[in-house]
Order: sequence, then C-alpha cells, then structure tokens
Amino acid sequence: MKPLSYRPAALEDLRAIALYIAEDNPELALSFVNELRAKAGQAAERPDSFTARDDLVPGLRSARLGRYLIFFLNLPDQVEVVRVLHGARDLTSLFEE
Repeated sequence: MKPLSYRPAALEDLRAIALYIAEDNPELALSFVNELRAKAGQAAERPDSFTARDDLVPGLRSARLGRYLIFFLNLPDQVEVVRVLHGARDLTSLFEE
C-alpha cells in the first residue's frame, strides 16, 4: 500500500464537511469524516480500482461515500487526496480553478 497524503484543499474540505454536519449532529460529523478518511485509505490500497475522472484532470480518480466524492491522484510514490466534495457541486468549475 502506498502512503496516503492530503493536499491542503482536501483537508479544508474535510473541515468544512465536519462543521456543516456538526450544526445538526456533532457526533455524526466526527464519524462521517472518519468514514471519508477510511474510504481514502481504501483508495491508497487499490487506487486503480476506483473511477477514472480524466474528464476533470488527467490521472484523477474518485471514490464515492454517500453523496461525497474523494478525488485523488495515484502518484508513483503515494496516493494524494486532492479534494473531498459533495457530488452535487459544479465539479468542472471547481477543477478549472
């Protein structure tokens, strides 16, 4: 298994998701972020088994957990989580930035 790393934008995404969920249910917020991190860990174990998202960025892949998508790159020495986003967002515009 390759090491797993997170870009600052992905860490900020996780923080924002936790804060949003915590408004209604603080306990659920922590457990859901832990589930997202566990799914990212699965991506590090078998990155090529997840959906390719070359439509957004060449080499980008995504793992789904509920309505959220974990976007990552399978780099030679690590798996790098790029963003963690709700699937209803305008993904194309977010990755054009």
